[in-house]
Amino acid sequence: MRDPDLSFPELLFIVGTRAALAAGVALLASRRLRRSQRRAIGLALVAVGAVTTIPAAMAVFGRRTPELPMPAA
Repeated sequence: MRDPDLSFPELLFIVGTRAALAAGVALLASRRLRRSQRRAIGLALVAVGAVTTIPAAMAVFGRRTPELPMPAA
């Protein structure tokens, strides 16, 4: 398993994208707001969370640490 090397701002960005996606899904499933408000806000949050997943995934999986050559025996 690879241990990703993320800076603190990158980690906060990833957490924020997941929170927006989860909040959008929660609003879509809740009954607290009127249906039209709930749907508009929920879909906007889901869209933001989904679109920002791409740069977040690139931050985690896009970096490759160079492999060190094996020492001669």
